[in-house]
Amino acid sequence: MARRSGFISSLARMQREAERQRLAQLRQQQRAQTQAVRNAQQARKAYEQAAKLEAKERAKLYEQSRLADVTLKNEQLEQTIASLQTILQDALTIEHAIDLQSLKQPVNLPVFQSTHLLNAEPPPPPPIIPPEPSGLQKLVPGAKERHAQEVARLQAQYQSFLAEHAAREQRRQSALAAAQMLHNREVEAEKQKILEQHAEIDTFQRDLDAKLPSAISNYFTLILSSSEYPEDFPQQAKLAYVPESKQLIVEYDLPTIDVVPAVSAYKYVKAKDAITETARPLAQRKALYASILAQVVLRSLYQLFTADRQGVLETVVFNGYVESLDRGTGHTMRTCLVTVRTNHDTFNRLNLKQVEPEACLKGLNASVSKSPSELAPVRPVMELNMVDPRFIESTDVLSGLDQRVNLMDLTPMEFEGLITNLFQKMGLETRQTQASRDGGVDCVAFDPRPIFGGKVVIQAKRYKNTVGVSAVRDLFGTMQNEGASKGILVTTSGYGKASYDFAEGKPIELLSGSNLLYLLAEHAGIEAKIEAPSDWKDAQPDE
Repeated sequence: MARRSGFISSLARMQREAERQRLAQLRQQQRAQTQAVRNAQQARKAYEQAAKLEAKERAKLYEQSRLADVTLKNEQLEQTIASLQTILQDALTIEHAIDLQSLKQPVNLPVFQSTHLLNAEPPPPPPIIPPEPSGLQKLVPGAKERHAQEVARLQAQYQSFLAEHAAREQRRQSALAAAQMLHNREVEAEKQKILEQHAEIDTFQRDLDAKLPSAISNYFTLILSSSEYPEDFPQQAKLAYVPESKQLIVEYDLPTIDVVPAVSAYKYVKAKDAITETARPLAQRKALYASILAQVVLRSLYQLFTADRQGVLETVVFNGYVESLDRGTGHTMRTCLVTVRTNHDTFNRLNLKQVEPEACLKGLNASVSKSPSELAPVRPVMELNMVDPRFIESTDVLSGLDQRVNLMDLTPMEFEGLITNLFQKMGLETRQTQASRDGGVDCVAFDPRPIFGGKVVIQAKRYKNTVGVSAVRDLFGTMQNEGASKGILVTTSGYGKASYDFAEGKPIELLSGSNLLYLLAEHAGIEAKIEAPSDWKDAQPDE
């Protein structure tokens, strides 16, 4: 009985030990789980804190970027205002005279690109012929025949390789010849282009040295158009030169008040996440705009007088215009806001580094708009059309033409107006001349391009018969009298060989009836025709 009681006690002890171990493991697991929970909670808290810090950092960086944008905008605004305030001063340290030879394009010939065709492919190496059978090999049946067959195969293969190589070499040489021919054409075309440009510069230089009015106008047009201004400045100019009085008349396009920023400062409002603008006072804008106009006028006069290396300028008339939309009519209008006439000696006495631009203009007796921002006009001292009293207002003939109109049915004045309108459509500044006292000129046009533009004399003849060479000679004489850089003779008929021979090498363009019809269709959308009545008589028969 006692033995049984000991056994039970032993089992009980074993059970208790097992229970203790189980409880110990359970507590250990619970402690591990608790630590894992604690670790997870700490990790989550750390993540949330990091996210908050990251969001805060992102917000900080975003705010800094917005503030940087504002700083940049304000700096750009300050630079714009500064550039507008120093338009005159910026030009006083620059050499404005232009050496025409420096305008010649450098000779920069194209490089041959197909260099891979220059190197020939080496020929294939000859085959390695196996030695003839010897010794015991000779005794092997068919050995000699097999050797001969192998040699024949290798030689045939070699000949095939040679033929393929020769074909590739022929293709390479053909491609190389074609590429070299194309390259030579490109080189010659570039050389011709450079030679023509150099010849035009040389012609321009000779005309300028000869003090031809057209060359002088072109030179000073180049001076004004080469000047660096802030953005949105139009920089368009038309010039005319009067050699008798050494007077240059300038029509110059001025900027509108829109070049003066309407904003005075930018600011970032964090609460609204927005960049706000502070308006520049209108009075401040008007004052700066008036200063800009005065600076442009003085700067232009300074550039013209200082660039006069030929000594051809005694007086300059400067008319500054603003082009705008007339909201009452819907048409574009040009308003003269400032006009001044001054001579070389008077202007050279000015110390432009110290002047107040508006007061300086007043001292030059300039007429300046009382309210330039409102486009209040002034009367020009002298206009371009005053330089040549033959200029009249041309009628718009093109808009009144029906399709397939017969040009021979137009009146003489209508025909001349048609030619004037046509060349205006083609980009020239045209003015029709009076029917009488016209000196043989039906239309005077101005090509606005620097260097290659200038004054163009246009004569129009409605003829049934061929225009004789005497008309071409007359045009050339008129060009010389007018100081024009080019002459154009337009007719409804054609020209003979003598006319083309005389015009060859001269700045004369002969436009026949077919040319005229093409130009009307191409530039004016007019499908016209030329049908002279049977009883038509040319107004002035030619030889």
